[in-house]
Amino acid sequence: MATGTSSSATSSPSPVGSAQPRSGPEWLSLTELGRIYGISAVHTGKLLCQAGLRLQGGRPSTSALEAGLALCQHPDHHHQALWSRQDCAPHLERQGLEPLQQRNLVGLWADLLSALQQGSPAISVSAEEMASDMPRELVRPVNRALRDRGCSFQVKPLRGAAGSRPACLPAPAADAGAPRRCG
Repeated sequence: MATGTSSSATSSPSPVGSAQPRSGPEWLSLTELGRIYGISAVHTGKLLCQAGLRLQGGRPSTSALEAGLALCQHPDHHHQALWSRQDCAPHLERQGLEPLQQRNLVGLWADLLSALQQGSPAISVSAEEMASDMPRELVRPVNRALRDRGCSFQVKPLRGAAGSRPACLPAPAADAGAPRRCG
């Protein structure tokens, strides 16, 4: 996954017919934007149309250009429009998309916590202990994945600024009286 400006974008894009972009966005083609979510450029374009950011002919909408969500470097070539990854993401995610990287992390955390809850004499860490290291933004999707797998373990996020790590609500373990590693 790219971390800076797209290779197809220039470092200082000069939009035609749009407001100057905010500093720092990552500008991507439809193909690159769709790749983040595991979908095609055509599907990405359709979702941007549904969000009102792209016209049926393929050009960015006036509102997308004015808001700095898109750049149209060559007004006669809509295929050369670039899209702000950060600003388009909420519009795509409201339509049910989830970045592949997050989807993979959610699956890995759910696999791990489910296996830890089942327990094994060879494993000296509990699901509760491991869940305390989970990034806060993954708690809700991991809990959904655990429920989908039939696992009763759930991670409960801490409220407020008191802590940055989630708290756990473990299911009653059959070996609750067994000794556990502390610290």
